[in-house]
Amino acid sequence: MRRLAGLCAAVLAVAVGLAVHLSAPDGAASDIAADALYVIAVWGGLVLLFPGWRSWMTAAVVLGWSVAVELFQLTGLPLRWAGEWPPIVLVFGTVFDPRDLVVYAVTAAAVGGVDAGTRRAIDRRGVSAAA
Repeated sequence: MRRLAGLCAAVLAVAVGLAVHLSAPDGAASDIAADALYVIAVWGGLVLLFPGWRSWMTAAVVLGWSVAVELFQLTGLPLRWAGEWPPIVLVFGTVFDPRDLVVYAVTAAAVGGVDAGTRRAIDRRGVSAAA
């Protein structure tokens, strides 16, 4: 069940993220939305691959990955690569923005909290159904 949730989250986040990237005007709102959707897509991919991980572990890895990608932008390589193959922007972005780090942290905490709460509710329901 958790794998299915991860798959759905990843597919929906990528679809909405592409819509934002292709149609929303550039600005703070579209940038924040894209950052949050990126975290959700990475979370979904991790849950799909590692459904047994605890919620906090998945959220921590998502945050670590997102921060690493943002810091990697300081090297200038993602911007250079984007000039050679524009779709790479969807994975690595282009330029460092400290606000993105805040968005990643807030979104990772939120998705981790929702994941943990959902798992607890499902566990409780399973226990009460068995009783």
